[in-house]
Amino acid sequence: MATKLKEKLAEKIEEWRPRTERLMEEYGNVEVDKVTISKILGGMRGLKSLVTDISYLDPMEGIRYRGYTLPEVFKNLPKPKGAEMPYVEGLFYLLLTGEIPNDEEIADVVDEFSRRRIIPRYIYELIDAFPCCSHPMTIFSSAILSMHRESFFTKKYNAGVHKKDYWDPMYEDSLNLIAKLPEIATYIYSKIYRDGKRIQSNPNLDFGGNFAFMMGKEKPYDDVSRLHFIIHSDHESGNVSAHTGHLVASSLSDIYLSISAMVNGLAGPLHGLAAQGVLQWLHELIERMGGEEVEPSVEEVKQYVWETLNSGQVIPGFGHAVLRKTDPRYSLQREFSLKHLKDDAIFKYVDILYNVVPPILQEQGKAKNPWPNVDAQSGVIQWHYGVREYDFYTVLFGIGRAIGIAANIIWDRALMYPLERPKSLTTDMLEEIAGIKKKKESK
Repeated sequence: MATKLKEKLAEKIEEWRPRTERLMEEYGNVEVDKVTISKILGGMRGLKSLVTDISYLDPMEGIRYRGYTLPEVFKNLPKPKGAEMPYVEGLFYLLLTGEIPNDEEIADVVDEFSRRRIIPRYIYELIDAFPCCSHPMTIFSSAILSMHRESFFTKKYNAGVHKKDYWDPMYEDSLNLIAKLPEIATYIYSKIYRDGKRIQSNPNLDFGGNFAFMMGKEKPYDDVSRLHFIIHSDHESGNVSAHTGHLVASSLSDIYLSISAMVNGLAGPLHGLAAQGVLQWLHELIERMGGEEVEPSVEEVKQYVWETLNSGQVIPGFGHAVLRKTDPRYSLQREFSLKHLKDDAIFKYVDILYNVVPPILQEQGKAKNPWPNVDAQSGVIQWHYGVREYDFYTVLFGIGRAIGIAANIIWDRALMYPLERPKSLTTDMLEEIAGIKKKKESK
């Protein structure tokens, strides 16, 4: 029996398919962007070559989910009773359908996730089999990958399901996986950092509330979790984790193979480790100032910022490849912190840096965007509430990002996007295009 969310999604898919079909058939030769050598050798940065209707990164407004700015998302999405932050389930509904769910629709998705949350026994056994020194992202990726055996899509594909219906089993697998991620992540946390002392899930709680419960954290950590998962859930298609998820899924890999690959991309130091890098730098700054007991001095902080820049390093947590203003994800965390962390020793430094770093970067003149981004504060909030294991921060990132990528992949299947297969050139060919050397004659 189809749920309300699935029925709504099916309606949206039937409405959307003619749009993509017409673009391909009637307007396939219309040029969108040009490829330059700098884009080819520069990691294709900024090259307009991917499609996602789930999110768009606006340089001035930040990430938009289905056309809504983040402040609009947090204002309009329903919230659990007594909570400051919206349901994560409501965000998933929005990402899939483009609509803000009502209370009945929210209750339907919350119930769906609750019913699908139980993970197979072999997942616990697999997690337990890892050596104690294993990185939590390695375990997280492996646990997700091992659930490939549960894939509804793989079974349907092998049985010969029509390609127009690929999205249906992908939807089922996606909900099954997302619902299980809090259980998997918290069990990994208990194994590595809590001597295996696991807290059983509570089926009466929502996604964020249940995650906080299994982490053994009291309020408002449930709102911390909702906030964290929502602001990290999607960021267009071009970043490493998002693109990896799309790319692997384009080969008709199931959601488990695709999200495991996504997690592996997220684990790289140039992508998912920024939050812990910020926290490490802050701890060095605080130690330099005399420890957490010493009130931070604005002038001394300014001096440390200049020393960092003059040594050839960047200020962690400031700047963004696309944004040209303060990251709205940072602003939402700042509002929360001003309410709940105002007297926190580390946040006092974050507050000073928020005011002193942008003018310094503007004076230096090298940064296109001198404003803080999401990573400038996300680790600080986790640290305040007792999650002080740096390596686990990427797992938290991965839970949120999986929600957005799963929604994207369901729509990739619904619109029957093809296998990604860009063409490569050699360095000789680029030099010939640039006029540096003549084209080689074929032998």
